[in-house]
Amino acid sequence: MCRIQEDKRVSSVGIFTLGENDLALPENALISADDLRIISVKYIGFDQNVHFGEIICSKSVARSLIKIFAELFEANYEIEKIKLASEYGSDDDKIMSDNACSCFNYRTVANSNEMSLHALGRAIDINPLYNPYIQNGIVMPQNAAKYADRNADFPHKINHDDICYKIFTKHGWKWGGDWENDKDYQHFYKPKSRINKLLKKHRSK
Repeated sequence: MCRIQEDKRVSSVGIFTLGENDLALPENALISADDLRIISVKYIGFDQNVHFGEIICSKSVARSLIKIFAELFEANYEIEKIKLASEYGSDDDKIMSDNACSCFNYRTVANSNEMSLHALGRAIDINPLYNPYIQNGIVMPQNAAKYADRNADFPHKINHDDICYKIFTKHGWKWGGDWENDKDYQHFYKPKSRINKLLKKHRSK
């Protein structure tokens, strides 16, 4: 679970450090505040207005995300809202149901004991209500059922033709919509082999 202090609120684009008191992490967590950064980005909302949002992410991907969101902004790509997971009590169902874009969330993959890349700040979800996670045929969040049909025509849908997909993958990020079995259409992530080894080591404990 993450808690961010109010004095970290910013209204300009940039990368900022986190202090130990800014995070509430479980004992023996895989990361610390030093591994993370909080970035502030500009984005175009569904209301067509300019907004600022805060994203906690791994420090190793902070600059990449700054560039990505700058390009999304220049492309007038619409994101309904950007929120910290802590604003929803780190409840992923609530985050997705509210269509909030978020990154760091110290949690496991849904319905498993496997640590999510969100727990390391190396995954981000974009417009999750319109781009649900489908696991073993179950659509998450539940109120996204009508967006599970990816052949249907509706706004804010991420696919291979979408500028969001093109910008993220151009910067070396992978997309959950390309998975062979389960599909996570909201999900962009940047793994590394050493990160995968760390997660496997953690699961074996």
